[in-house]
Amino acid sequence: AEIKEEQKKIWVEIAEIKEEQKKIWVEIAEIKEEQKKIWVEIAEIKEEQKSLREEQKRLGEEQKSLREEQVKLREDFNRMLAMINRMDRRLTRVERTLDKLTLDVEDEARSIVRKRIKDELGFDIKLGSLALPDMEVNIYGASKDVCVVGEATVRGGVEVLRRLLRNIKRLKERHPERLRDRMIPVIYVCQPMPELVERAEKQDIWTLKATEDFYKPRTIIWSSPTKNSR
Repeated sequence: AEIKEEQKKIWVEIAEIKEEQKKIWVEIAEIKEEQKKIWVEIAEIKEEQKSLREEQKRLGEEQKSLREEQVKLREDFNRMLAMINRMDRRLTRVERTLDKLTLDVEDEARSIVRKRIKDELGFDIKLGSLALPDMEVNIYGASKDVCVVGEATVRGGVEVLRRLLRNIKRLKERHPERLRDRMIPVIYVCQPMPELVERAEKQDIWTLKATEDFYKPRTIIWSSPTKNSR
């Protein structure tokens, strides 16, 4: 009886061992499944790393391209800046030349107009410029009863005549003491536009340069400063 009881215990232990083995095999299977998942995740991570490296490489190439483009843009900008500086210097030279030419033309105009008035009318009127707070006239001179009001320019259109008439009107309204009973309005222009000459004829304004009259009225003297000043 004792032997049977021992055998029974042994079989119970064997059954428990088998049950434990079964659990162990289940756990081993679960561990293998987990390992399989881990290897899948590792593969995914490696794939992501590969993608990241490729993206990093692409970004590096783009950064290199951007740097090259930046260098190119900087070179283009420097070229444009150098060109602008050259243009500024040229423009400055042109402005200086134009200023000198304008001053030369104004001096020439005063000399020629003064001589023509003296030779043809007998009036020796010293001509200069008239600078007032609100206006400037580049040909002006006055004697006892005659004044000269004019414009001098290298090249001009109708605006030159309009400016002359505006100056005459302003002198009449704001500075009547600068005018006289008789006035000689004059435009001295080296290269007049056709419309300037046409308008000067209509307004009866003497228009000339050193070598010729573009238009000369029968009388170059206006009997009153208000005449034709509109």
